[in-house]
Amino acid sequence: MSTKKKYEEEVLLAEKEATENQIVLYNDDVNTFDHVIDTLIYACDHTPEQAEQCSLIVHYKGKCTVKTGAFEDLKPRCTILLEAGLSAEIV
Repeated sequence: MSTKKKYEEEVLLAEKEATENQIVLYNDDVNTFDHVIDTLIYACDHTPEQAEQCSLIVHYKGKCTVKTGAFEDLKPRCTILLEAGLSAEIV
């Protein structure tokens, strides 16, 4: 592989990573595990196992990245989380 081609691939990868955003879910003392799990399944297309793991991470660590992707995809998902009473933001 030529040096130029390798460099171009690294630049494209860096550009792709730069466009990736994250929904971060934060812990609260209000919502139940079941509510958080059900909402993550609905809003983020998580499997029940993924949603349960994320809810446990949020509970013990205070926050968890629950979805990554383009801002246009994440915005409506984050809105669903917020409307369900969860604390989340896109970073």
